[in-house]
Amino acid sequence: MLHMIKTFYSLLAVLLLSFSIQHAGTWQSKYVKQEKNGTLTYTADANGNIIPDFSRVGYHGGDEDIPIIPVVKTISPANDGSSENIVQSAINEISKLSLGKNGFRGSILLKKGTYKIPGQIKISASGIVLRGEGDDTKLIAAGPGQRALISVSGSGNAKPVESSRVKITDAYVPVGSYSFNVASANGFRKGDQVIAHRSANDQWIKDLKMDQIEERPGTKQWQAKEYNISFERVITKIEGNKIFIDQPIVMALEEKYGGGELVKYEFKGRINRVGIENLYCESEYANDTAENHSWDAVNFEKIENGWVRNVSSKYFGYSCVNLEYNAKYISVLDCHSLDMKSQITGGRRYSFNNTGQMNLFMDCSANEGRHDYVTGARVRGPNVFYNCTATNTHADIGPHHRWAMGTLYDNIVTDGEINVQDRGNWGSGHGWSGVTQVLWNCKVKNATVQNPWVNGNNYAIGVQGIKAAGRLKGRPDGLWEGQNEPGLEPQSLYMSQLHTRKRTPPAP
Repeated sequence: MLHMIKTFYSLLAVLLLSFSIQHAGTWQSKYVKQEKNGTLTYTADANGNIIPDFSRVGYHGGDEDIPIIPVVKTISPANDGSSENIVQSAINEISKLSLGKNGFRGSILLKKGTYKIPGQIKISASGIVLRGEGDDTKLIAAGPGQRALISVSGSGNAKPVESSRVKITDAYVPVGSYSFNVASANGFRKGDQVIAHRSANDQWIKDLKMDQIEERPGTKQWQAKEYNISFERVITKIEGNKIFIDQPIVMALEEKYGGGELVKYEFKGRINRVGIENLYCESEYANDTAENHSWDAVNFEKIENGWVRNVSSKYFGYSCVNLEYNAKYISVLDCHSLDMKSQITGGRRYSFNNTGQMNLFMDCSANEGRHDYVTGARVRGPNVFYNCTATNTHADIGPHHRWAMGTLYDNIVTDGEINVQDRGNWGSGHGWSGVTQVLWNCKVKNATVQNPWVNGNNYAIGVQGIKAAGRLKGRPDGLWEGQNEPGLEPQSLYMSQLHTRKRTPPAP
C-alpha cells in the first residue's frame, strides 16, 4: 500500500510539473490579452489606438455560414472541343430565374470531366453558385489571352449621396474605434450604408516623407488627392450626433492630416451571393515563362457576400483568386495555387490577391508564387489571411505597395518573407506599404515590420524567424513582441476575436 501511495504522489508530481512547464511555456501579448473566460482585452496607446477587431470579415461578416444551395441545373462537358457555350448558357439560363427567399437562384452542377474554355466564363447576376465535383471537374483555360477563366462581376460604382455629406468633428478618431461625432446626424438612420471618407492633405504626405522618394526613371512622388480613402460601413446606432458603425476604424482619422467626412451611398449594380466551389482550374501554356495565357483562375469585382472554396488552380500567370477593389465580404477557403507559369518579375504570380475590403482568406496554400498573400494600393480593411502556407516563394508576402490599411496575417507559414516596410522607389514609387498591419504567430524565413513616420503602427507579435532590417535603413521599427518565442496565446487572433464576438453579441 505504501508503495502504491508513493507511486501515486510521484505521478501527481510529474503531472503538476508537466502542467507547470506547459503553462510557463505560454505567453500573451501586452496589446491583446485573453481573459480566463475567453474574452479579449486590448491595451490602447497614448492616442487610444488598439489592434482592431478583424472578426467581421468574409461571407456576411462571419455571421452566417456559407450555405449549400440546391442544384437547379446539371451539365456535362462537350464530347469534343469547347465547353464554354455549355457552361455560359447554363449561367445565362439560371440568371433569368427569380431570386428565392434565401437570396439565391440555385446551383449549377458541373459533372466530372474536362471543360475546355477558350474564352471566359462570366457571372453577372446575383444568387448563382457554380459547383463542380472536386478535382474531377476540370476547367481548362484553352488557348492564348491574358484573362480570368471565371469572372464574377456586377456593374457601376458606388455613388455618394452628396446631400447627406457631413464632417466628422473629432480631432482624432483612433484605430479600433466604432464611433465618432459628426456635425449633424440629422438624415442618418440605423442601417444606412455609409462611407467614412478620409481626406489626405499635403502635410500628411510631407510628414510621411512620401514627397522625398529617391528618384529613378518612372518614380512618382505621392500626391494627396490620390489618398482620399472611402471606407464602406453600416450605421448600427445613433446617439445625438454620435454615429456608431459596424466595422472598426483601421486608420486613425486625424484632423491635422485632412480629417474625415460621413456620407450615405448607393451601389445599385453590385451583385451578391455568388459562390464558386469544388473545381480544378488549369491554364494551357507554351513554356515555363510564357505569358500569353490565362492570368486569373477566379476574379471577383463589384460583388458582396460571396465565396470561393475548394478551388485549385495550376499554371496561371497571376492568381488563383483575385479580389478586386469593389469586392467585399468574400470568403476564400481551402483554395490552392499550384505551379504558376510566367516570368518571375513584377506584376506576376500574386497567388491570392486582395484589393477589396472585409475579405477572408483561410486554409489556402501556394507554391511557386511571388506575392502569395498580398494586398495592393490603398486597400481598405479590415481584411484577414489566416492559416495559409507558401512554399518555393519568389518574393514576399504582405502589403505590396502604397498604404494598405488594416490587414491581419494570422498563422501564415512561409519559406520566404513577410514584409511591412517603406518600399521606397520600387515600382513607380511604392513608398510606405501599409499601416495597421498585424503579423500574429507567423513562421517565416525572415520578416521586416516597420512603422510609418506618422499616422499609425504595424505589429509583429509572436513571429518565428529572422528579424530583417528591410530595404531602407533608418525607418522606425514596428511594434515587435515575442520574436521566436513559441506558445503565444491565443494561437489565432482572428479565431479568438470571432469566438469572443459570437459569445458577446454587439449592443443593439
